[in-house]
Amino acid sequence: MEKKGTSVFSNSLIWFGAGVSIAEIVTGTYLASLGMTKGILATVIGHIIGCVLLFLAGIIGAKTKKSSMETVKISFGQKGSIIFSALNVIQLAGWTAIMIYDGAISANGIFNTGKWVWCLVIGVLIILWIIVGISNVEKINVVAMSALFILTIILCKVVFFDNHQMVSVAGDGLTFGAAVELAVAMPLSWLPLISDYTREAEKPVKATAASAIVYGLVSCWMYIIGMGAAIYTQDAGIDQIMLKAGLGIAGLLIIVFSTVTTTYLDAYSAGISSETISHKIKGKYMAIAVTIVGTIAAIVYPMDDITDFLYLIGSVFAPMIAIQIADFFIIKKDSTEKNVEVANVVIWIIGFVLYRYLMTVDIIVGNTLPDMVITVIICVIVSKFGVKNAK
Repeated sequence: MEKKGTSVFSNSLIWFGAGVSIAEIVTGTYLASLGMTKGILATVIGHIIGCVLLFLAGIIGAKTKKSSMETVKISFGQKGSIIFSALNVIQLAGWTAIMIYDGAISANGIFNTGKWVWCLVIGVLIILWIIVGISNVEKINVVAMSALFILTIILCKVVFFDNHQMVSVAGDGLTFGAAVELAVAMPLSWLPLISDYTREAEKPVKATAASAIVYGLVSCWMYIIGMGAAIYTQDAGIDQIMLKAGLGIAGLLIIVFSTVTTTYLDAYSAGISSETISHKIKGKYMAIAVTIVGTIAAIVYPMDDITDFLYLIGSVFAPMIAIQIADFFIIKKDSTEKNVEVANVVIWIIGFVLYRYLMTVDIIVGNTLPDMVITVIICVIVSKFGVKNAK
């Protein structure tokens, strides 16, 4: 009997959970120095760029029924994809640790039992989500997402309507282009994951579109709450805002469950990516192992500023996805049967170096979009000139 695919509604719930995130709220606070109007504009522009790319990446997996790292083989070959799978597992382990750390810090601000206790609580809940599995998590997500939706509306009310005095936010030198890039960075960080979920979809295009749109809207909402918290309140800490609003237990719930529903995706995809490296690895066990490592790292290491981490993810995966988009949608080339697609590896290195250079240039749309456009153009030119490489 053929396994039933995930529904559009189920995919939407998954990406709603990905968007409701303490990390996204914290990243939103970085944009506060621009002021609310410019900050919102930068957030929207960045998310439009990022979510269009998220949609295109998701469509590749949805149409081929392959996981994210399996789709990488289309552009880089069997062995060429392994480096990206390994990098993806590393960045997902990093995300898992960061998310658990942020969630534990905020939860501890409301109910002070020790950060390490909350790291363990969140880690255990993520493992439970993994054990339940992607096909069975929909029922749990309906309850969790309903609660998160209501509690996030309450948080929004507290930030924007219960505080009537704008607080001066010290400028930190963040330009509009850098703010756009920070807004692009969050959806960009999901590019190496989205196909892990869209490949299961019953209606590939609709499910992928719903995933990108729902995530984009919710993520913008989180950024704006973060900006509002920094601009309109005396304390930008989400935990303190919730306490002042009397959202003790409710605030604790939104922090813990938003962390779990988002971090689950990172750990689950780390497991899937590890299977691409070696078929001997069991994805579910690797996902649990990544969660355990992330929990320990969150207890041991401080992770308060993630901007450098976001930029590193962008520099690695933006040119990778650009090459995939060029091969799948424009050139119509499939290098799955090759060991290494050398030309694309060289183009990726150029794209990586270009991204790091563009970080030093202030571009109004950020540096991800120019880097990807140039990378796509290079791919097309190389393809037109008929550059060949051996298997």
